[in-house]
Order: sequence, then structure tokens, then C-alpha cells
Amino acid sequence: MNRPIVVDTVFALRTAIRGWRRDGLSVAMVPTMGALHDGHISLVRTALATADRCIVSIFVNPAQFAPTEDFSTYPRTFDTDLALLAREKADLIWAPQSVSVMYPEGFATRIVPEGPATAGLEDRFRPDFFKGVATVVAKLFTQVMPDLAVFGQKDYQQLKVVTRMARDLDLPLRVIGAPTVREADGLAMSSRNVYLSVEQRAEAPLLHRVLRLCAEKIAKEHSIATILSEGREAIERAGFVLDYLEARHAETLASIGSVKDGPIRLLVAARLGTTRLIDNVGV
Repeated sequence: MNRPIVVDTVFALRTAIRGWRRDGLSVAMVPTMGALHDGHISLVRTALATADRCIVSIFVNPAQFAPTEDFSTYPRTFDTDLALLAREKADLIWAPQSVSVMYPEGFATRIVPEGPATAGLEDRFRPDFFKGVATVVAKLFTQVMPDLAVFGQKDYQQLKVVTRMARDLDLPLRVIGAPTVREADGLAMSSRNVYLSVEQRAEAPLLHRVLRLCAEKIAKEHSIATILSEGREAIERAGFVLDYLEARHAETLASIGSVKDGPIRLLVAARLGTTRLIDNVGV
């Protein structure tokens, strides 16, 4: 099994890409924070099916963690990640050798996104999150200059923020949203699922079941407000601490009142013990 090229400096990264460009090859990118699972691997497969070369970045980005969040304990499994990516025949791993490679001393520029980034969903509970995401993704895009980048739909608001940013800044790439990969019981795959106890893991799929039931009822033109209220009650009754369950316009993430307001996406975030889970489905 051939191991992917692993580079840890911007110079080495651009040198490798320059050779591919010279040969007329297209490049796809999958940005990750490591701790890879089958959801990430599905993104890699999409990238490999769409472009000649696939770059996977592995960087736990401190700028998107609040002081109370789990940056120091976020799972880091680089050797396992590398073996998975070798199996999938990814071409290059961009793994900055330190935080200072991405944020050198004196770093003073941030991207402050609006639009989908200020929709009152994740941003309401993690106010600095999308600033950190937008800044690091913009850096990754300018470092790699890929033809396309693949993101998962599980982090739906993030996908819309990145898509809007790339469009607004005229970045010469296409952002692809790949479907959420789920466990057999419907739980969306996430690196944070490892934090769930056995009992919590058994309860966690309820989030997706509630989402699907709400989507089915809304599609039949039941009252959105009533259905969401029932869904919130079901989630809280099961022992979750609910942050939000919302129906939003699938592209802008603006609030909607009826199915006539446009394509709908249902989005949820809730805590089970100390683990925060998010999910979404289309209507």
C-alpha cells in the first residue's frame, strides 16, 4: 500500500501541487481536523471521483474553539488517519507541523462572515466559531488553490458559510456538499461521538428520528410552528438539553413560516451529557 505524501510546510505543499498543475491535473481538497471516520472517507471518495488528485488537510484549528470547548482534548489520531487515507489512495496530506505555521507570530487578519454565519443557529451558541472556520478555510484555499473542495452536509451551516465566502471572494473553486454518512441506527457520524457513554449512544439516534418525523409532517403542509414545538418537546423529554430545532431556507438559512417560502432544511443541536450533537435533514 502506497502511503500518501505528507507535507507540513506551505513551501512543500505548493511544490507538490506545482508539479501536478504542470501536468495539467485537477486538484480536489477535503479540509478536516483529523479523527477521521467513514463520514470523512466518503468526502475523500467524492474528491477522488471528481478530480485527478486529492489533498486532505489535517489541522485542529484553535481559532474555532471557545475557551470552554474541547480543543485540548479533541481526538487526535494521526497515524490511524494516515492509514485510512492510504487505503483510500489519497494523494497528499497537508498537516501543518504546528499552529504557528497557520497562525504565525503577529497574525492579525480575520474573516468575519455574515449571511448564513449569522442565522441564529450555531452562531448563537458559538459566537466566534464561524470567524475561525472562515479564516482557516480561506487560508487553506489560498494555500492549495484547489479546483474543488468537499464538505459534509452534517455541518450544514458551515457548508453554507464556506460556499457563500468562496462566492463572495470570487475564489476560483467549486464547493461540493456531500451527504451525511450515518450509523445503521441513523446517528450522524461525528468525531465527538466517541465521548458518548453506552447508554447515551443508545439514545442519540432519537435526534435523527425526530428530524425525519418533523420533515415528513411539514412536507404534508402541517403547521411548521406546531411540528417544531412537538419535536422540541420530544427531544427534551428524552433527556437531551436542546439548543435549537429550527426550519430554515435551505440556501440562505433565513427563517421561514411555510413550505411556500422555499426549500426547507431542518437543523437541530442538543447536548446529551457533555456531548453536543448536531444534525439536519431536507424537507
